[in-house]
Parts: sequence; C-alpha cells; structure tokens
Amino acid sequence: MTIKVALAGAGAFGIKHLDAIKLIDGVEVVSLISRDLGKTQEVADKYGIRHVTTDLADSLKIKEVDAVILCTPTQMHAEQSIACLTAGKHVQVEIPLCDVLKDGEKVVALQKETGLVAMCGHTRRFNPSHQYVHQKIVAGEFNIQQMDVQTYFFRRTNMNALGQPRSWTDHLLWHHAAHTVDLFAYQCGSPIVKANAIQGPIHPTLGIAMDMSIQLKAANGAICTLSLSFNNEGPLGTFFRYIGDTATYIARYDDLFNGKDEKLDVSKVAVSMNGIELQDREFFAAIRDKREPNASVAQVLPCYQVLHQLEQQLQA
Repeated sequence: MTIKVALAGAGAFGIKHLDAIKLIDGVEVVSLISRDLGKTQEVADKYGIRHVTTDLADSLKIKEVDAVILCTPTQMHAEQSIACLTAGKHVQVEIPLCDVLKDGEKVVALQKETGLVAMCGHTRRFNPSHQYVHQKIVAGEFNIQQMDVQTYFFRRTNMNALGQPRSWTDHLLWHHAAHTVDLFAYQCGSPIVKANAIQGPIHPTLGIAMDMSIQLKAANGAICTLSLSFNNEGPLGTFFRYIGDTATYIARYDDLFNGKDEKLDVSKVAVSMNGIELQDREFFAAIRDKREPNASVAQVLPCYQVLHQLEQQLQA
C-alpha cells in the first residue's frame, strides 16, 4: 500500500520533509498546501506533486489522502490537527503541538476518540545523536545527572530559516523550549516535577522575549539548565551537553561528541543520519502497523503542561 500524503507549508521545514519522503519507499506526496499559490506551484513542480492549493480544506476533501504533515505557523497547529483527524486523516504536526494548553488537550482527546495516528515533530527523539544516548540509558550504561542546553539564533527581525519574511512570530518558550523540555523527560524516563523560568526584555515590535532561561528537575533527581536567545550572533542552533555518571556527551543535531569533543560514530544507530527522515519513517510505520508512534500527541502532552506552567510563572 502506498501511503498518500498531503503536506501543508512549503517553507523551509516543509522542504526538509519533502526531501526526507523522497527517501522512503511506499509514500507519495499528492497534495501541497501553502499560502502563496505561485511559490507553492514552483515547489510542487520540483517534487512532482500534482495538486496544489492555498486551503487545507481542499486537500482534506481528497479521498486518496491518507495522512497529512503540517509545517504551518505555530498558531495554526492545534486547529489544523483537529481538522485532519475530523476528516479521518492521520496527522503529523510539526513542533509545537499548540501554544495554548487546552488546544493541545483537545487534539489528544480527539486522537483517542478516532484511533488515528497523531504525532508531533519532536525531532530530538529521532536524531541519531540522541538515540545513541537513549540506547545507553535503556541499557543501564549511562544515567543523566544534568543536561546543559543552549538554543541560540539571531532573529531580531521576523525571518525564517531561509532568510525569508515570516507571516507569524516564532516563540522561544512554546516552540524552541518544547524540544528540550520533552527530550529531558524522555531521556530521563522520569516526569518533570519542578520548573522555573525567567525572561529578558520584550521586543518592542515582535512582542516576545528575545532571551530566556529555564531550569528543570525530573522525579529521578536529574536536572536541566536551558538557555535560549534570538539575540545570539555566534554559532546557531541547539547544543545539548549530557553530563552523566559514566560519560559526557555533546549532541549537535545528528552528530555526537564526547566530553573531549571527539566525534563518535552514530552511523549505525538507525537507517539514516537524518533526524527528519527518521521522524517521518516512524510516522508512516505507525500508520502501517496500526500502533502508537514515538512522539505521539499523548506522549508529548506533559511537555506542554510544563510549558503552560512556565508561561503562567512568567506572566505572574
């Protein structure tokens, strides 16, 4: 069976998914949705996608569409996920699941009601670097004492990863912190029981904090320190330092280094070195196997409960 997919959002991240899907057998993107019809058609032509539209509802009416991948603005994620599930389509929504907790809870409730596969793009669970560490933890060879994480970008204007103007505003807490909050609990195998946050000044035009610091503690005693900034002009991205009882690991996206900054071979951890491809493979495998995927919306909901608590703390 070929899984027929509609992809919403032909921007920087949508392209990453299209490139990944080309490498996966038995999957075909049959519909592409994005707000600029001309640019969407250009992308569709490049990837051989025959249907383009600016309205997700058009794609959801296509009977042959089995699943939808949402790479749309944060503020649309929960509402569009609900629309997909209501239309009887499996859905993978890019991180974050929501930016309001009750909206995320609605997605989880509807998934349970429909029994469809609903997954959130928590890519760190799938990067070979983090999978390597996870396997060490599961085998009892490594236990996290502290995670020290830096999430740094230079975004003083509303631009995307391709340097193009964005139609929406990104968020350090609900988007970028979500990666680390979820990964910390997942890697520890232990829920977060304490969380604190402070933030810097609110940007006068973007209306968001450009700098933030978060502390987390898991039930098993492990701690996490997370620094986030849109003001950083140095190396960009997220860098994870795992400080454990037997080793230190530094993860930079799909690559992994030890505490002496010597690169470790993670090429045999999974069938690919591309975290996005591995994430997509899990989504399609879960559809075929009729099972819950890793990073299902139910599994990641506790992360958004923590983000909600942190937001309330910051607003107070």
